Amino acid sequence: MLRLAEYLPYLVNRVGAHLVARYNRELRPHGVNIQVWRVLAVLREEDGMRVSRLSEVTSIDPSTLSRVLDAMQQKRLITRRRPTPGYGAVDSRMVTVHASVRGQALTYRVLPFAENYERVALQGFTRDEAATLKALLARVYDNLAAGEGAPLRG
Repeated sequence: MLRLAEYLPYLVNRVGAHLVARYNRELRPHGVNIQVWRVLAVLREEDGMRVSRLSEVTSIDPSTLSRVLDAMQQKRLITRRRPTPGYGAVDSRMVTVHASVRGQALTYRVLPFAENYERVALQGFTRDEAATLKALLARVYDNLAAGEGAPLRG
């Protein structure tokens, strides 16, 4: 018998919703929300990412991401660039997103809060348990992403 308290989608959503709500409260005094933080964190790892890839990596749908990027650009946290025509064919519609100096500074100012928040969430876990949990969640994501668009069957 299916029990909600043991149902994976429920558990993941419950944890995720709590993490986002609480983390947004932590970020608010810095003028950042979870979506802005995700963009900044991704650009810290790989600056100059295409918008479509940024949407995929941050798990922010493209229309929402567009609004987030507009707001970030207004705050001068990011810049958007089109490639300069040069070698070979260039798709002038392609846009890459780059963290500005101001965005990078904000990222490094908020980074300790992100690191602490993960420590709080994983309190009582050993280093191996935390690594295992992350690896298992990544596998669940990969399983679901591999079947994107297909009916779910076990």
